[in-house]
Amino acid sequence: MRNKSGAAYAATKYMEFYVKEPATLMDFLMKEMSGISRNKVKAILAGHGVSVNRKMTTLYNYELKPGMVVRVSRHKRSTELNSKFVKIVYEDKDLIVIEKSIGILSMASAANQFCVKTILDEYFKKRHFKCTAHVVHRLDRDTSGLMIYAKNIEIQQILEEHWHSIVSDRRYIAVLCGKMEQEGGTVTSWLKDNKAFITYSSPTDNGGKYAVTHYHRLKANDDFSLVELKLETGRKNQIRVHMSDLGHPVAGDVKYGNGRNPIGRLALHAYRLNFTHPRTGEFMDFETPFPTAFMNLFSEKK
Repeated sequence: MRNKSGAAYAATKYMEFYVKEPATLMDFLMKEMSGISRNKVKAILAGHGVSVNRKMTTLYNYELKPGMVVRVSRHKRSTELNSKFVKIVYEDKDLIVIEKSIGILSMASAANQFCVKTILDEYFKKRHFKCTAHVVHRLDRDTSGLMIYAKNIEIQQILEEHWHSIVSDRRYIAVLCGKMEQEGGTVTSWLKDNKAFITYSSPTDNGGKYAVTHYHRLKANDDFSLVELKLETGRKNQIRVHMSDLGHPVAGDVKYGNGRNPIGRLALHAYRLNFTHPRTGEFMDFETPFPTAFMNLFSEKK
């Protein structure tokens, strides 16, 4: 029998649960760890943080039997990513979902340029993974939020070729300049870049790409509007140009806006990402809180 000091030490390293009735590992952990999400359980499993009878497993559908002991690590791996620009939300052998901060490119636009991909590649190297990050979609440097990177060419190609059928919901939250009177609607236009890489919008086909943005006002005051945006297409600068078309540019947008910058950043954040896993076919749903700086603009004035 373990002595008290040994038990106390072990308790700081892991949580221990005893199986009393048959169940899958996923169902068992969600019940025992009340409030935990399915995707968080998967992330812990993928990070080798769960053992059954002292044998590590990554299988969420592992069949548990009465008498088994399940341990969940309390500690992050020593090789856990530590970056002010990138937070890992979920990871498995095929892909990684991250939350990107503002101020960093999704991928390099020039040789040896610092970007999310270089951070992830270094992280994989430290963990001795024989893979690199493959870009399948992008966020602007000054837009924050959820992104997927593939960890192999096969998954990258599947995501790129079947993006619209795989990704079922992609939403943003934005602070727009001015009080938006309408509750919601849809903006459609053709978007095309000029030689200076400025994206122009046209109500008729200008040889560019057709773009569709749905919007819904959540809050508004005399100065700004908090708006949820759902993309039907994912064109370059789509949200920023479409909101400018409405006369309510994204706050902090110096390229397509009016220069109003109440929070010191572009007020655009990709907060929801739902997709079907390209390998397993499982539904994956991820959501981050709205940035506090956005919400503070709509707090009740004292």
